[in-house]
Amino acid sequence: MEAPAEEEPLPKDKYLPLPTLSPAVPPFVTLGLTVVYTVFYSLLFTFIYVQLWLVLRYRHKRFSYQTVFLFLCLLWSALRTVLFSFYFRNFVTANTLGPFPFWLLYCFPVCLQFFTLSLMNLYFAQVVFKAKSKYAPELQRYRLPLYLLFLFISLVFLVVNLACALLVRMSSAEAHTIVLVRVAINDTLFVLCAVSLSLCLYKIAKMSLANIYLESKKLSVRASRGQPTAP
Repeated sequence: MEAPAEEEPLPKDKYLPLPTLSPAVPPFVTLGLTVVYTVFYSLLFTFIYVQLWLVLRYRHKRFSYQTVFLFLCLLWSALRTVLFSFYFRNFVTANTLGPFPFWLLYCFPVCLQFFTLSLMNLYFAQVVFKAKSKYAPELQRYRLPLYLLFLFISLVFLVVNLACALLVRMSSAEAHTIVLVRVAINDTLFVLCAVSLSLCLYKIAKMSLANIYLESKKLSVRASRGQPTAP
C-alpha cells in the first residue's frame, strides 16, 4: 500500500489579518469639520426659516417662486444638519442606514439641488417669454409645455436617484455600475440645466423689457449673477 501523501505545510502568513488603510484625515480634523458643517447648516436653516416666517408675517404671496425656493433650501439644510449630526456619536449608524433613510439623507439632498436649479430655469425662462410675448403673443401658449417639461425632467431625476439608491441597498447588483449610471444621468441633467439657465440670462441681458420686469420684482441680471447692483 502506498503511504498517504503528506499535507503541504500552510504558509505562516495565511491566517494573518489583511492590512488596512489608516484614516487619511486625523480624528480631530474630522471632528472639527463635522462641527463646522453642522453649525453652518443649522445657521442656514435658521436664516431660511426666518425668511419664510417673514413672508407669512407680512402677508406676502404664499405660493410663489420665492417661497418654493426657500422651502427647498430649508428642507435641504435640515437634511444636511441631521446627516452631519450623526457623525458626532452615531457615525456607524449613519453608514449602515436602511434603503429609504439612506436615500433620504444621502441622495435626496442632491435631488433638492436639482429641483432648485430647475426652478431657477423655469423662472428666468418665464421672464423671457413675458418679454417676448409683447411682440409675439402666441408664445404664451408654450408656457404650459415648458412647465410640464421641467416637471418631467425633475421626476426623471428623482426616480433615477431613488431607484439607484434602492438597488444599491437591496439587491446584489454591482454597486459600482449602478453608481456610474446614476452619476452619468445626474451630471448630464445638471449640465443641461446649467446651459439652459446661462442662455436665459444671456437673453435677458439683451432684452430691455426683461430687465424692466426684473427691476419691478426688485431683481436684475447683475443681481442674479451675484454681482452688486448700483444704488
